[in-house]
Amino acid sequence: MTTAWFDDLEGRSALVTGASGGLGLHFARLLANHGVSVTLAARRLAALESACSEIAAAGGQADALALDVADAASVGAALAGRSFDILVNNAGISGAGRAADLAEADWDAVVDTNLKGVFLVAQAAARGMREAGKGGAIVNIASILGERVAGGVAAYAASKAGVIQLTKALALEWARDGIRVNALCPGYIETDINRDFFSTEPGQQLIRRIPQRRLGRAEELDGALLLLASQAGSYITGASLAVDGGHLVSSL
Repeated sequence: MTTAWFDDLEGRSALVTGASGGLGLHFARLLANHGVSVTLAARRLAALESACSEIAAAGGQADALALDVADAASVGAALAGRSFDILVNNAGISGAGRAADLAEADWDAVVDTNLKGVFLVAQAAARGMREAGKGGAIVNIASILGERVAGGVAAYAASKAGVIQLTKALALEWARDGIRVNALCPGYIETDINRDFFSTEPGQQLIRRIPQRRLGRAEELDGALLLLASQAGSYITGASLAVDGGHLVSSL
């Protein structure tokens, strides 16, 4: 349900990338539940259409948009002539492997999706916001791995660190256009994809390093996302907000 803090979201429009599943779909549902007309974007159109039907059945407004965030032509064609009040730049891939063995193509896939893709979509969305003369809010989904590192994720960590710094640069450049740009940095959030790993002993060891000694839940990102997307965060731009159970402040 909506609250007084986020009533301004009612009637606004949002683009959520990487919305065919996982956190992207969760964010799309969240915004739709607060009265936002949501465009779900990803490469898998069939999955998006199914998600849109689900949102519509729950009383929300949603449409699907086929989009490859790493392809400038795809981004340009998909967003031409469109304007959104909110962008949730969520599309990303993990890409695991030790740096010494990482193939160039694997590095490129991660960086192109996670960093270049964030830039291309933010750039196109900001142009639409400026042309509409209404400003807007951009929330780039980064990670605590943009602040600290772990083994076997060199490309991912580098890409997310880039997202955090890019967020600051865009916030500086676009502030006078009324466009706020912030980064949401989740810690380890339990999803269908990682649930099996975290039930193993290596996964349990990682959980024990989190000060709260547990994984986060997707809904525990809701307050931060809504803050950054709404007028409740109207004086917040260029910030990186970690939601991680204290992981970033844990001892080395």
